[in-house]
Amino acid sequence: MYKIANISSVLQLSPISRRRLAAFSRNKRAKYSLFIFLAIFILTLFAEFLANDKPLLVKYQGDFYIPVIRDYSDLTFGGDFPTPADYKDKYTIDKIEQDGWLLMPPIPFSFNTVDYDLDKPTPAAPSSDHWLGTDDEGRDILARIIYGLRLSVVFAFLLTFVSSVIGIAAGAIQGYFGGKIDIIFQRVVEIWESLPQLFILIIIASIFVPTFWSLLFVLICFSWISLMPMVRAEFLRTRNMEYVKAAMAMGASNIRIMFKHILPNAVVATITFVPFLLAEAIVSLTALDFLGFGLPHEYPSLGDLVRQGKDNLHAPWIGITIFLVLSTLLTLLIFIGEGVRDALDARKNR
Repeated sequence: MYKIANISSVLQLSPISRRRLAAFSRNKRAKYSLFIFLAIFILTLFAEFLANDKPLLVKYQGDFYIPVIRDYSDLTFGGDFPTPADYKDKYTIDKIEQDGWLLMPPIPFSFNTVDYDLDKPTPAAPSSDHWLGTDDEGRDILARIIYGLRLSVVFAFLLTFVSSVIGIAAGAIQGYFGGKIDIIFQRVVEIWESLPQLFILIIIASIFVPTFWSLLFVLICFSWISLMPMVRAEFLRTRNMEYVKAAMAMGASNIRIMFKHILPNAVVATITFVPFLLAEAIVSLTALDFLGFGLPHEYPSLGDLVRQGKDNLHAPWIGITIFLVLSTLLTLLIFIGEGVRDALDARKNR
């Protein structure tokens, strides 16, 4: 495997980018945190192949089937009904094994699979069937964590990306044009920041059933403000520099000057905050789900596991597990953010 420092030569990066990449590589805590975070995220992208109540592969009467990707009826495997096959049913399993075999995932439960074969009350303690135990509804905790991590990280990526684009664009317009545009925009932002975000979410949740996209939209409406002051200050500082005035004198358009000459310098300062924004987005989603104003019950949610840990103090494995998962995930993002911040700090890269 190539080291990060050697990748820069393959990508043909500029000398400054190579120096920054090498500085990040020297920070072993940040580098290993990035590798661990990417490994966890990539694994969760294949959650259906890791935790599912459907087989990965079925061979029946000489034909192969992939239930994890496609649904098959009970009639396909010698059943009596045209309903979807239930691969947890002993009758269906016996039918398949009479003339074939089936390969189950490592965790034979999905995030919403209720184990009706438990011989103990729920929430059940960790066992060979449920490695981290079950919640109070009989659902496997490890499966819900895998799916919940994917949902939380994807949500955080989308929220961070869209809010960053809006915040950078707003800050660029304010800082570049200044004057009345800057003053009016600042007053609008101050009014917008003073709006009670939680109350607005409560009102929306009482009128509409929150979904992934509606919740993302509401949080974007407030999250874009976090990066705007930094970009605005960078544009205010840079717009009076000689190379910007030279571009103006040569007849370059405002859009070209903003996005080609000034924005690259402003983006360097904002990139350092991206990992912290990701951590903040994950915490926001988890907190809303914990309070009951987040995603519906059918979604795999880390916040729901936090609530289950609070409601089931007699089952400490739930609270301990979700605490370790969230603290590890947020710690990795903070270490990555510190590494990026130090790598972009020119004073530390001389």
